[in-house]
Amino acid sequence: MKKKTGFTLAEILITLAIIGIVAAITLPSLLVNVNEKAWDAQKKALHARLAQAIGQMNTLGGYGTYTEDEEGTATEDTAAESFILDALSKVYKINNVCGPDKLSSCGIPSKITTLDAVSEINFPTKMKELNAKLLNGLHYTSEDGDVADTKAAAFETVNGESVAVFYNPLCSSDTTTSHHAQNKMCANFIYDLNGSEGPNQVGKDVGFITAFYNKNPVVVAPIPYDSDYTSTAKQYTETKGEIDAPTACELMGEDLRLPDRDEIASLFINSPLINLGESSSLYWSGSVISLGTSGLAWVQVFSNGNRPEATRSGTFSVRCVRR
Repeated sequence: MKKKTGFTLAEILITLAIIGIVAAITLPSLLVNVNEKAWDAQKKALHARLAQAIGQMNTLGGYGTYTEDEEGTATEDTAAESFILDALSKVYKINNVCGPDKLSSCGIPSKITTLDAVSEINFPTKMKELNAKLLNGLHYTSEDGDVADTKAAAFETVNGESVAVFYNPLCSSDTTTSHHAQNKMCANFIYDLNGSEGPNQVGKDVGFITAFYNKNPVVVAPIPYDSDYTSTAKQYTETKGEIDAPTACELMGEDLRLPDRDEIASLFINSPLINLGESSSLYWSGSVISLGTSGLAWVQVFSNGNRPEATRSGTFSVRCVRR
């Protein structure tokens, strides 16, 4: 007679309990990873579509009307809505357009969480709310143009994204001089990939795309890492054992790199959304002007928006972006 063997009911229940505990621990992180990969793919697709559309425009400036009284209060502001209706909608398929006072009708959330997940802020509704430093006017020169404190308008894409548009009809075409980044910005788009549904957090379902220069526009969509490099760095160094800014990004993650000068300018424009630029005001870009230790590269100043040339052996802060 062979003795029959098998699992007891208690053993089966214990095994199922263990499987349940392991699943409860691992499934949330797996779902987060899946969501983030899907969001990253959607962000890149949205950037590609907008960049292609904006590239078809002859000019980005001058749409709509923006006038102020002697106290600087806007008496007429149709700029952002006109930019969407009269320009963007001609080259980009849009489902719905919402005026400055009806952003929520296009799925724009009333509040968003910053990149570092520390603060929940009101969704900005005009240029000054987006970043007060956009209108500080410091060091502007006559050829620089200006920045108008326009109200945001919004639209919904055919793919379900909600996009708020902060539009500057006075933007400059200048790409060569340093001066300031803010008046080179023609349109800044803050998007929510799934409308007002959660988590409404920058770096997850919320991000930004910036179009610079009135003529021959450059459209960037940097996805910033959630913290600075742990130390300041040189943009280039020949000193053995010393880490330069590009290498610092590679060490922080294989999917990270140093942003170019327009990408770091986009980070400045959207700095309240990522809590960036308070501890240190100068950040390196990866845009090199001339080679070598004594060569030059572009730097973004977060205290006033200036972006000068700096010697690559200088020491400044580093914020990386995702590839």
